[in-house]
Amino acid sequence: MPVGHQIFLVASVVISLLSFGFAGWLYAWVKKQPQTNARISEVGGLIRSGANTFLAKEYVALAKFAGVAAVLIFLFLPTPVWKNEISQNLTMALAYIAGTVFSAIAGKIGIQVATIANMKTAEAAKKGIRPAFMSGFRGGAVMGLAVVGASLLGVSLVFYITGNTAALLGFSFGASSLALFAKAGGGIFTKTADISADLCGKVELGIPEDDPRNPAVIADNVGDNVGDVAGMGADLFDSNVASMTAALVIAATLDKAAGGKLNVSMVFCYAAIGLLASIFGIATARIGKKGNPTRALNSSTYVTTAVFGVLTAIATWAFDFEWRIWGATAIGLVVGVLIGITTDFFTNDDKKPVRNVAKASESGPAFTILSGISYGFVSALPALAGIGISALSAYKICEPLGDGYAMFGISMAAVGMLSIVGMIISNDAYGPIVDNARGLAEMGDLGEDVLEITDTLDSAGNTVKAITKGFAIGAAGLTVIALLGAFVSEVNVIATELGMQLIKVFDIMNPTVFFGLLVGSAIPALFSAMLMLGVDKNAQRMVAEIRRQFSEIPGLKEGREGVSPEYDKCIEIATHGALRELIPAGLVAIIATICVGFIGGVQAVGGFLTGNIVSGLLLALFMSNSGGLWDNAKKYIEAGAHGGKGSDAHKAAVVGDTVGDPFKDTAGPSINTQITVVSLVSSLMSTLFLTLSLF
Repeated sequence: MPVGHQIFLVASVVISLLSFGFAGWLYAWVKKQPQTNARISEVGGLIRSGANTFLAKEYVALAKFAGVAAVLIFLFLPTPVWKNEISQNLTMALAYIAGTVFSAIAGKIGIQVATIANMKTAEAAKKGIRPAFMSGFRGGAVMGLAVVGASLLGVSLVFYITGNTAALLGFSFGASSLALFAKAGGGIFTKTADISADLCGKVELGIPEDDPRNPAVIADNVGDNVGDVAGMGADLFDSNVASMTAALVIAATLDKAAGGKLNVSMVFCYAAIGLLASIFGIATARIGKKGNPTRALNSSTYVTTAVFGVLTAIATWAFDFEWRIWGATAIGLVVGVLIGITTDFFTNDDKKPVRNVAKASESGPAFTILSGISYGFVSALPALAGIGISALSAYKICEPLGDGYAMFGISMAAVGMLSIVGMIISNDAYGPIVDNARGLAEMGDLGEDVLEITDTLDSAGNTVKAITKGFAIGAAGLTVIALLGAFVSEVNVIATELGMQLIKVFDIMNPTVFFGLLVGSAIPALFSAMLMLGVDKNAQRMVAEIRRQFSEIPGLKEGREGVSPEYDKCIEIATHGALRELIPAGLVAIIATICVGFIGGVQAVGGFLTGNIVSGLLLALFMSNSGGLWDNAKKYIEAGAHGGKGSDAHKAAVVGDTVGDPFKDTAGPSINTQITVVSLVSSLMSTLFLTLSLF
């Protein structure tokens, strides 16, 4: 291994460790912020306990799945163990286990800091918006730095130890499969509680959002952590690992043909610079005493983007990297920011779409839902066009470099789009922290001034969270296009060894390809339906439990002193329902991929992946944006528009928000992980699909 190549690997490890050190400092800073309110400590403790209990049970269930999957990988991948050297299969299985462990740790770190930061943020809001913002943002930043540091460290170590891109695919599959189930389970938990609390509290009884009389209120706050923190952390860990893996698989193939290591070095160099830029952006995040939290979050993102662009340009000049590849990376980064801006237009309550949906709510919930669905579909076009333009531009810029470089350009555009993922996760994790802080402020009776501050922080969190979801889905789009290229690379390596025909294109006029295309396009819809039906069934059980408590516990509805609801019953319903529903939807996607591969071979899988990517991205963007739009339309009305809280428009908007909840927090963000998982399954099983298929 050339010395220069080792330098970039070592630098990646060092910068990963630096991010852990900075995350540790931020964690200590958040932890030492004052927290004196006894009621907030009590409720915060319940939330922390509920989140950790659910996570422990979820990880036990996922460990069983991972154990079975690891055994199957050892027996059959990359080829059946009885036909192969045992070391290759063992390496693949161990890499898979490492991917699941790293992903699980990322989620656990997020829970640990978020369930402390929520209490500190609520307390800090008594002093003003600035200290409250800093507590919430720095709590989220711990998550951002830990996730990206872990992903860069994991990929670097696996590649350094094995020197094997197949092992990287195994590591990425471990991260993706755990993320798929963690996001699904957390999403089902959080939306079960959120929908039930809103419908029984706001609509039926007209009580505030986080009223302590509501039996589902603690489960709702627990759900913010297990869904939007732990699940989201695993999701973006997976996206970052998958983008690096796709780029490295293609880069290694190109380097092998050229007899060097330059392209692999470039991937590690740019990924390390991205983490360094995120550290800088997080360190410089500030807000004035009367500042705008949305502007502060966005300006930090722009600072990180600029730092990455400048540092990668300097590195490209200093290390004599190819400027066309830098151009592809820069395109991915710029398009990612533009996708975020277009998402902001459709989900920010300062803009027309949200206000138009709020206005439509005066006419009833049917119009809330119709207008929200319509804007959601419209919002998918600019994002999909942006993904298409960035893929096409990266392809054309890098095409003159030679065979394989066009697809490498697309993979580097994905790396570019995810280069600032540390900042993206920090902004995303900030959302559930300040949402919890708002609930704690209400339950701790901290007064209207504090609630106004936490509402402002929460509104910024919702807006930025919608932007980060659009960013993550856009990055996943480029990543899975690159993974399609990685699939072709893996197939052609085996085809060359076996003397079989190489794959150049997937012709949709070929009935085998078209068969795969049709099946692949249907899977995201089926996957989404299964997750949302899980939320639906679970929420119906919880609504029945909430109504029972209000009718059977004397004085609960009236708020009599000393009377408390049975919070644990609702947490139990959400936990059992989520654990029951989290595995089937993901398994259906994986099994469908395997069936298509063994029926139609690699041509059918190529069609399957293409259909899955296009259909999945459309549904993910539509559901994520329409859900965010409904949420902020509700909050816009709650701020006093169209009759304010308790009005008919408010009740209609709450109904719209309950439809949007599983859209934006369960199915939508889980689809991009589903696409990644089936792409990795296809690459891992490419040898079997090439040699063992019905047609």
